Amino acid sequence: RIGDRSRVRGDEGLGGIDRPGDPQQRAGRAGPTSWGAADVDGAATTPTSPPPESRRDRGLTHITGPPTCRRRARGALLRVAGPVDPAETFVPADAGTITDPARIPETDPWTQVRRARAPQRPTALDYFALAFDEFRELRGDRISGDCAAVVGGTAQLGGQPVMVIGHQKGHDPKELMERNFGMPTPAGYRKAARLMRLAEKLGLPVITLIDTPGAYPGATAEEQGQAMVIAENIRLMSALRVPVISVVVGEGGSGGALALGVANRVLMFANGTYSVISPEGCAAIVWNDPAAAPAAAAALALTARDLLRLGVVDAVLPEPGDDVGAAPVAAAEQLRRALAATLGELAGRSGAELADERRARFRRFGARQQVLVRSVA
Repeated sequence: RIGDRSRVRGDEGLGGIDRPGDPQQRAGRAGPTSWGAADVDGAATTPTSPPPESRRDRGLTHITGPPTCRRRARGALLRVAGPVDPAETFVPADAGTITDPARIPETDPWTQVRRARAPQRPTALDYFALAFDEFRELRGDRISGDCAAVVGGTAQLGGQPVMVIGHQKGHDPKELMERNFGMPTPAGYRKAARLMRLAEKLGLPVITLIDTPGAYPGATAEEQGQAMVIAENIRLMSALRVPVISVVVGEGGSGGALALGVANRVLMFANGTYSVISPEGCAAIVWNDPAAAPAAAAALALTARDLLRLGVVDAVLPEPGDDVGAAPVAAAEQLRRALAATLGELAGRSGAELADERRARFRRFGARQQVLVRSVA
């Protein structure tokens, strides 16, 4: 199986970049149980993970992936939301997605930006562990190395094999720095492209989770062809002959988000944001004052309500209260249901139909916008 081989040889064979640990530790990974050789912090652990001890791990009992994924998910739940009350069973008023902008309450755009950036929101790895089964991470771009700001691999969604890819931020300063605050380097986008090509070869639907302030803007990234790899990903995604679904789970910023966002269906959590530039960047360019970021956020129309009205996203996932971080298990279940329904909608279409529909979706943007021109005396 693809997953079995990747978890044994994926670290050493996909770009030459291994997970944290010393050479002796890496040399000892000779079989499937090697996933338990090191915990997230590098401490030695047993090859298998014990079953959940209480109902505070609700939502994790179905995870059959590597122990590392199980520990990450459990740690995220307890670190972000604290022990879960067994009686807490949040169910959204509407169990499905929202397609009518009028059903989404108006919110202050800058408040929405701050909610989308909240560190307690579940990350891509949290969703991979909670909403999917048998996630197997694949690393490296097979050219230069690995980028920790992009994660991906094979998984199961209700028995359907899929390829999942997402931006990875973090919940605390240490993890945010290790993940470069979710800002991918060219190696991250090349890794994503490699996984998408593999998905097309195997006939697997592609699911991407978007959560980035933008691609890494450093000089080294530009020297390594950042703009080129983003353009190549956009071109590649537009022509994939398998279903592609993108979900904005937090912050979707600029081309760094679009490089994983060319999809047949684009979904979005209600408190997420999606924009062509960050509010701070827009304020610096237009007003030459980063303090004007709240005004820029209002002008960018980056809220879920505005994006649904404009057709940039196809549906919005309701959130529990003001923050999915308050109920990560419920958020993951909401995501799982929405993805399963969307995959069912796209089932039965040929590769050519999927690619044509995807191209047509993005070519419609801005086609019939009325522009008012003010004459200057």
